[in-house]
Amino acid sequence: MTEPLFSEDEEFDRPRLAAHGPVRVRVPAKINLHLHVGPTRPDGYHELTTVYHAIGLYDEITARRGDTLTLTMEGEGTGELSLGEDNLVVRAVRALAAETGHDPHARLHLKKQIPIAAGLAGGSADAAAALVACDQLWGTGMSRDDLAVVAATLGSDIPFLVLGGTALGTGRGELVSPILTGGHTWHWVLAVAEEGLSTPVVYRAFDELGGRTNAGPPDGLMAALRQRDPEVLAGELANDLQAAALHLRPELQQVLDAGIEAGALAGLISGSGPTCVFLAEDGRHAALIAADLEERRCCRAVRTAVGPVPGARVL
Repeated sequence: MTEPLFSEDEEFDRPRLAAHGPVRVRVPAKINLHLHVGPTRPDGYHELTTVYHAIGLYDEITARRGDTLTLTMEGEGTGELSLGEDNLVVRAVRALAAETGHDPHARLHLKKQIPIAAGLAGGSADAAAALVACDQLWGTGMSRDDLAVVAATLGSDIPFLVLGGTALGTGRGELVSPILTGGHTWHWVLAVAEEGLSTPVVYRAFDELGGRTNAGPPDGLMAALRQRDPEVLAGELANDLQAAALHLRPELQQVLDAGIEAGALAGLISGSGPTCVFLAEDGRHAALIAADLEERRCCRAVRTAVGPVPGARVL
């Protein structure tokens, strides 16, 4: 399905024994540097071409042995997210158990920093972390690509978050091919909105607005990634869902404008939103943009992050 993105994958793909103690897995958020939304497919999904980028904003799952499957959590979304059978973490564990013939037994605890319904794939990240954690806990010995195949049955973004890095996503987003960027680090500022946006609602608004697309093929963006010049990359960021997100939340335009006024090279809404993402020249520039946005109080929270980073990894 893919080639390895990071050298850590070689360690991951060696045969493993079941873990006796707790297994901790850290998993990043993602942003979309490019998102082209194509026509609706027979299965109801839209055909997508996207460039995923994993950034250093993390959730963490700890898995322990248990006689049943349980999930507890702390942090972002506590009290809002269901912890039952409809939770993606629970579904991921059951899918891995069905694939490997293992009993779906584990005690899982989620420490959440990635905001929910924010266009950052927090729920998908947690599912990816659960797959990696239970593979290690049970000693099932699945390769990274094997886990990505299981992940694809659960959601569009989950295979990428098993793998991480920067990658091209096609199909409904679940077909992932790595983009090698030569180890360059990009610096980002995230403006987190007060309330989340439902991805299906944003896609519905996209269709109601006529399904207009502007992103086109990502060739220019991939060339910009290879050039390692933030100003070049700034001109290639694109998101076909941005107009729909702004239609639902017009106030997000003020956040985008504020980021540009603060000195960002470019700004866009990540995925289905409502998180606004801004590209900086370097770490110092990112810190200055973040401080300006915090002073303006135009959003709930401001975060800085770098990318690309690896996908779900055992700590």
